[in-house]
Amino acid sequence: QVQLVESGGGLVQPGGSLRVSCAASGFIFSLATMGWYRQAPGKQRELVATITPRGTLNYADSVKGRFTISRDNAKNTVYLQMNSLKPEDTAVYYCKADVFGRQSPYWGQGTQDTVSS
Repeated sequence: QVQLVESGGGLVQPGGSLRVSCAASGFIFSLATMGWYRQAPGKQRELVATITPRGTLNYADSVKGRFTISRDNAKNTVYLQMNSLKPEDTAVYYCKADVFGRQSPYWGQGTQDTVSS
């Protein structure tokens, strides 16, 4: 059974930092492109960052230079380090797995990150 379990969300002041994690199980993690997406109230879900099995990175322009995606294949976990947070970063952050050989991705349940003073 596939599971993607996000953790690490919370409330932080503008300019602060958060790190969210996504622990994966039920598929070959090292062969999956992992990603973080977010959805703010009233908006569509959008790409934040992705990391391929070889470590190729991709970021949304809005987070470049502030967010860092990484993965630990030994722990089947993908991370998103978020620095210099802004109120507009407030959203539910979702972990996504695109697994080699599978048409549909897997999604986590999401974790709420709120940036507010």
